[in-house]
This record gives sequence, structure tokens and C-alpha cells, in this order.
Amino acid sequence: MPALSDLSVTRDGSSRRRNRLGAWLAIACGLSLLTVALALAYWFWQPATLRVAVGPPSSDDQIIVLAIAKAFDAKGGAVRLTPVETDGTLQSLNLLGGGKADLAVARGDLAMPPETNSVAILRRNFVVLWAPTGRKGAPKSKVTEIASLSGRRIGIVGLGDANLELLRVILAESGVNPQKVTITQFGTDHISDMTQDSSLDAFMMVGALDAKVISDTIAATARLRGEPKFLSVDVSEAIAERHPLYESEEIPASAFGTTPQRPDDKIETIAVNHLIVAPATLSEDSVAAFTRELFSVRPTLAKDLPAAGHIQKPDTDKDAALPAHPGAAAYIDGNERSFMDKYSDYIWGVVLLLSGLGSVAAWLRHLLRREERSQNALHRDRLLNAITTVREATSLADLASMQSEADDILRETLDCHEDGAIEDGDLAAFGLVLAQFHQAIVDRRAVLAQTGEAGTAPKSETAAPLQPVAISTAAR
Repeated sequence: MPALSDLSVTRDGSSRRRNRLGAWLAIACGLSLLTVALALAYWFWQPATLRVAVGPPSSDDQIIVLAIAKAFDAKGGAVRLTPVETDGTLQSLNLLGGGKADLAVARGDLAMPPETNSVAILRRNFVVLWAPTGRKGAPKSKVTEIASLSGRRIGIVGLGDANLELLRVILAESGVNPQKVTITQFGTDHISDMTQDSSLDAFMMVGALDAKVISDTIAATARLRGEPKFLSVDVSEAIAERHPLYESEEIPASAFGTTPQRPDDKIETIAVNHLIVAPATLSEDSVAAFTRELFSVRPTLAKDLPAAGHIQKPDTDKDAALPAHPGAAAYIDGNERSFMDKYSDYIWGVVLLLSGLGSVAAWLRHLLRREERSQNALHRDRLLNAITTVREATSLADLASMQSEADDILRETLDCHEDGAIEDGDLAAFGLVLAQFHQAIVDRRAVLAQTGEAGTAPKSETAAPLQPVAISTAAR
């Protein structure tokens, strides 16, 4: 009786190579997915770096911007600052307009590049006008109000056009023809020359109320030419109405000294904001993150740098003269987009990408396993055909040999199912055939035992029958 040698199954080299290829394919897909996830995470959480133009060197503006940049670095938040040194606000705005800076520090009444928005108020600059009253024994000054400045000489600190234009607006709105007033400008490094110039009838400075340079300049003029008479801008509200970049404000009593009290009462004046500005095209998320970080570090900065205490939120009204950047407005008004609002499209894109990669991996795996599935179907058919051979077996040895070969097929089939090469349905079909094969073995053993066909075993030896093996998806 021929043995079922054609049923003998051992995984050949090509099968093993395909299995290894499938394993490497799975690893490659896993590494690809991990790489994509890490790249996206790096992109999402990479801090934004913003270039901020500020100058001149060693100015209050540069000092506070450098302090903010250092605080951002120490905090390790979502934003980093790279200060770009300039020779003044005009150059800073030029760099901003030319796309060489993301932010700039400048006064709000300067000519801004198109589509420029405010991000934060660094400080509020106040106009301070005063006239010396004259020392004891010297004639008293006749300048007691702005209206009496006609035909007089005024010294102002600042070489640019901003303070000059502001003074002309104040004079014109107060009924004084600016053409009848002689104006002399002094740089911040020549303030002492201004205070010693006896031909000047009045002085003007623009800055924060707690700026030491203003109080020192007022004190110097008081020593040289008598206590100052502070000039009130009585038309401040009218100026603010006609010129939206200016605001009506008050200088409180004792703002520049308490002994003696300077001024001795509150004074109406004009204020103009000193701002951090950005182009409207700058990312809303970046500006919102910058604004959030700025107001987060402000309390800590103010402990060592009092000027940081002047930082304020910009006006978010849509009709503001210099509107707030949408990113800053979103933070201030509490309308920032959530994480899902910002990145839901990207997240869904990643989900679709991963799903696609998974489908491709499954297809490739299915393709690589097709030969194993075909081989398994062939084994099943051969095993089914072998039932006839079993019924014609003439010895127990033949039956044992065929049983051993069937066990090899079973082992191979279970391995294929474990590896995913065949499905549960294929395994169930194989189980039915195997059960019939085992039943045929049992039946043939019984027949041989009854007819006395001993084979390798005597008639008195009755081999223990193999129980049918039922294979299902749980037989693993």
C-alpha cells in the first residue's frame, strides 16, 4: 500500500523568506507610522521664533525687549524672540515693512507699513510741557499757558519728526500758530545743553511718567531757572477726537517729585502709545502665543524691571485707530481656537494616512501569503482524497505512516493560521476534512483487527484508536 508521501509538508526556504519579508514589512510600516507621528509632534510643539526689531542700542525699548526674550527662553514656552538691533524706530518699521522682522517696537503716531496691527502696549508716553518761572531776583516768565507760547522759543527732546509734529498739533489746536513759535530739537545725549540754554522759554518731553530722565530734566531746569510752571493741554479731548492716535490723559500731582511737589495739581495732557506691532499677515497662532507668553511673564519681569509694569493690552475695538492683531485680540477677548479647532484637519489627515498605510500593508501581506493559502488548499484536497487510500490500507504500519503525515499537515496548517496566512473559515473547512480522515483511520484499524491483518502488530494487539480531532478557530 503506497504511503501518503505527497502529503508530507515542511516549510521550504521560499516560505520562510516570505514570512521574514512579511515581518520586515510590518516593522517597516510600524517605523514609518512612528516617524510620521514624531514628525507631526515635532511640528506641532516646535516653538515659534519671532524676530523683533528694536532700537536704538541701550535704549529703554531694547532693554525691555531683551528682558522679555530672556524670560521667554527661561520659561520654555511656545515662543522665542530674536531681537534685531536698529538705530531707532524708523529703521525698525522699515525692517517690519520689508519682511525682515516679524515684530517691531515703535510709537503709535509714526507712519506704519500698510496693514500693520498692534500686539501690545509697552508703555504710554505723556507729553510734558513746562516753563521756568525765573529765579529769585530775575524777571518772572510770562509763559503761563500754551496760548502765551506765540513768539517764544521751545526746546524739545527728540530729533525725529514725531515729537515735532505732536507739538505742532498741540499748538494749532490751542490757537497758536506753529509758524510763530521757534522750535529747537535736542538729542537725548544733549539734554544738559537744553537746560542751560537761557534763550528757551519752555521745554517739552515725551515719555513715561516714571521716566527718570524727565524728572531729572525738570529738576535741572528748576535749579538753573526756577521752579517750573506746567502747561496744561486744555484741548486734549478735542485733539484726541480729531487725531485718534492721540489720547487725552492727566498727569497726576507729584508725578515728578514730592519735595517740592511737581506738579502741585493734576495737569491735562496728550498721551501716545509705544507699541509692539506686527503685520496683519503674521500667523494668528504665533501672535496669540506671543501675547499669552508676554502677559504671563510680565509680573515676574516687573519685579526686576519696573518698566515691564507698563505693558498693557491693546485696544481690540474694530474701529480703533491702530487695530489689534487678530491673534492678540483672540487671546485678549478669550476667543482663541482650541487645539482641535486648529489641528482637526491635520489630525483627520493623519488618520486617513495611517488607515491608507494600514490597508496597503494588509494588501501586501495578503499578496505575500497567497502561495501559502494555495498550498494549504491543496493539502486539504489531498487529505480529502487520501481518505480513499486509508480505506484500502493493508497494514497498521501504513495507517500509522499516513497518520503521522496528516499530523504534519495539521501542524503546518495551524502555523499558517497563527501567522495569518489562512482565515478562520479555511481552518474550519480543514478541520472537517481532518475529522473525516481520522474517522477513516479508526474504521480501517477496526477492520484490520477483525480480519487478522496484523501488519507490524499481532492480531491480539489492538491499537488504541485515534479520536477524531475537531479543529475550529479555538484550536490554537
